[in-house]
Amino acid sequence: MKAIVQEHFGPPETLKFVNAEMPRIGSGDVLLQVHAAAVNPYDWHILRGDPRIARLMGVGVTKPKSRIAGVDVAGRVVNVGGEVRDLQPGDEVFGFARGAFAEFAGADADLVVPKPAGLSFEQAAALPMAAVTALHAVRDRGRVQAGQKVLVNGAAGGVGTLAVQIAAALGAEVTGVCSARNVDLVLSMGATHVVDYQSTDFTVGFVRYDMILDNVGNRAIRDLRRAVTPTGLVIMNGGGSPGRVIGAVGSVLRAAIVNLFVRQQIAFLPTTQRRDDLVAIAELVEAGTLRPVIDRTYPLADAAAGLREVEAGHVRGKVVIAVQ
Repeated sequence: MKAIVQEHFGPPETLKFVNAEMPRIGSGDVLLQVHAAAVNPYDWHILRGDPRIARLMGVGVTKPKSRIAGVDVAGRVVNVGGEVRDLQPGDEVFGFARGAFAEFAGADADLVVPKPAGLSFEQAAALPMAAVTALHAVRDRGRVQAGQKVLVNGAAGGVGTLAVQIAAALGAEVTGVCSARNVDLVLSMGATHVVDYQSTDFTVGFVRYDMILDNVGNRAIRDLRRAVTPTGLVIMNGGGSPGRVIGAVGSVLRAAIVNLFVRQQIAFLPTTQRRDDLVAIAELVEAGTLRPVIDRTYPLADAAAGLREVEAGHVRGKVVIAVQ
């Protein structure tokens, strides 16, 4: 099969488009024919081994543990393990896979669910990591309720466009922070207000928010605290650049100290993969509440270009890899 492989940590130019062995699956796995995969900031962090501390926490010391990158997937089931009962060959699914930047990928059967009929494979692949992150931030950690004021920094990105939609569906008054060229997009997602970060500083003013979801990581904790209510919540989901040693760990430690002394709370979103969340995302899509935004689609052979675009920032929605 054709795949994008990586032999050592480095920039996208280190990736190779080659013939690779078919993945092997266990008794609780499924083998997928990949139709589309999506690019996440997570992928370029793994590509570069950034932050360095992650290499000591299971990512790999001198090279990634997995030669084939990619987590978000949409495709058809080709084969199932002996213990799999809910899926069968031919089923169209989306979810989390191991090595999605390839023509075939293995996945835990509990981490893929039926693809909503109204979505293309490319649209479905754009959902898993970004939509689950948005769901955790707004529904689970933020516990957003009708009438609350919610601000999403980076509202035009992959997580941002989905978080705006989920918060608006829960009845929140949503403010999206983005560039001027993305104002109409963010309003179409359900935002009530839009702040152009190029001309306005959302941390300076009279408006205070019940929750801020920061997907950019370009503001100090003290600035974000200034923009929330005395008992408000700031959720950090962004930041970090290639070559950093400890990445977000420093921010986590600073936030933990702040939380000891103030009523406001600073929280970070863990990366999680759960079937229940994928089911919830599919239900939101089928109800017409949630729709993915795709900025650009690349063929599998050009996956490195997609990674470069995501790493550079300013992507509208998601970058998707069309496989077959």
